[in-house]
Amino acid sequence: MAEGKRENMLTKRATILLAGVLAAGALHADSGQSKRIRVLRVPHSGIQPQVALDPNGVVHLVYFSGEARHGDLYYARSTNGGATFSPALRVNSQPGSAIAIGTIRGAHLAVGRSSRVHVAWNGSDLTSSEGPLNPESGQRGAPMLYTRMTDAGDAFEPQRGLMRRTFGLDGGGSVAADSRGNVYVAWHGKGAGAAKGEAGRQVWVTRSDDEGRTFRAESPAWDEPTGACGCCGLRLFAEPEGAVYGLYRSATSDVHRDIYLLVSTGQRQSFRGSLAHRWEINACPMSSMALAQGRSGVIAGWETDGQIYFSGATRGGGLGEQPRAVPGAGAGRKHPSIAVNGKGETIVVWTEGTGWQRGGSLAWQFYDSKGEPVEERGNLPGVPVWSFAAVFAKSDGEFVILY
Repeated sequence: MAEGKRENMLTKRATILLAGVLAAGALHADSGQSKRIRVLRVPHSGIQPQVALDPNGVVHLVYFSGEARHGDLYYARSTNGGATFSPALRVNSQPGSAIAIGTIRGAHLAVGRSSRVHVAWNGSDLTSSEGPLNPESGQRGAPMLYTRMTDAGDAFEPQRGLMRRTFGLDGGGSVAADSRGNVYVAWHGKGAGAAKGEAGRQVWVTRSDDEGRTFRAESPAWDEPTGACGCCGLRLFAEPEGAVYGLYRSATSDVHRDIYLLVSTGQRQSFRGSLAHRWEINACPMSSMALAQGRSGVIAGWETDGQIYFSGATRGGGLGEQPRAVPGAGAGRKHPSIAVNGKGETIVVWTEGTGWQRGGSLAWQFYDSKGEPVEERGNLPGVPVWSFAAVFAKSDGEFVILY
C-alpha cells in the first residue's frame, strides 16, 4: 500500500476512534469522585502517552501504536484542554522504528521556543540508522533517535541518530527544551574504556543551541562513577529560562539502585549531581521517572521498592524537602506522572500491577495547595500492556489524565 494512502487511513481511523475515546473519557469523568479530575483513553488506542503544554495552553501529545518491538509514534494537539485532538501525524520517518516493549524505552516529548515540538526515543530493531558499534558484543546497537516539528508545524523532520561517542544504549532516553532555543537529549550508555557491566554505564547529554538543527557530540552529564541501571529510564526537564533537571537510577556494585538528581544552569552541558533516594536491590526494576513544573519550582517523582515518592528539586542540585510517599501501602506501584495547576494543587498519577507483558490499573492522589493529600484519590482498571499514564493541568485548574 502506498505510504500516503496508509497515512490517510491511519488518520481517518484515529479520528473515528477518538470520538469513541472522548465519549468513554466523559463517562469515566462523570463516574469519578471529583469534577476536578478527568480521565481519557489515548487516541488511536495508543499507549505510552507523553504530554506537554505550551505557553498558550495548547496540549501536545505523543503516543505509541503498533507492534511493541517495532511500532510507530504519533502526535496530536488539542486547543481545548483535551476535549478534542487534531488528526494524528506520524512522528518517526521510518516505519516501525520505535519501541514500546519494556515500557521505558519509548518516546519523550518537549516543547521549546515558538512552541516547536521535539521528540526523542530509542530506535527499534528495524531502524536503518543503527547505533555505534558495541565493542563488548561486536555488534551495532540501538540508536538514540530524535526529530523535531518542521517550521510549518504540519509534519516532522526526518529522524536522525545522535550517538557519536557512546554505545550500548539500553534504558530509555529523554529530551528537554527551553524558551531560548536550547534542546537537550540524554541517554545512558558507555564510552571508550568504560568498566564492564552496569557500573560502566553513565548518563550522556548532547545539546543544541539552535532549536535542534544541530547537536554537539555527547558528553558525560556527571563524572561521578555511580553506574546506571541498564533497563531503567531517565527523565530530563528544562525550565523556560534555562535550568535543566535530570533523574536517573544508579547501579553501583550492582546493588545500589539509588535515584540521583542532576541539575545544570547557565546553558551548560555538564550537571551537578546529588543522591535523592537509596534502594538496595540486586535486580533491574525497570523504573521510569517524572519531572514537572510546580508553582515554586520543579517537582521530581520516582518509584522505589513498589512505592511512589516525590519531592521538590532545587537549582542548587538537591531536593528541597525529604521525599514523600503517596498514601497507602506501596506494592507494585510504578511509572509516576505529576502535574501542578495554577492554584498550586498537585496530582500524582501512577500504575499498579503493571509488569513484563502485563497491564494493570491506573491510580492517582490529589494534593491541595498546601501540599496535603485529600480524599480525592482514584483507581481505574484497564492500563494496557507496556503502558502508563500522563497528566496535565488545564488553565481552569482541572487535571486531565490520559492512559
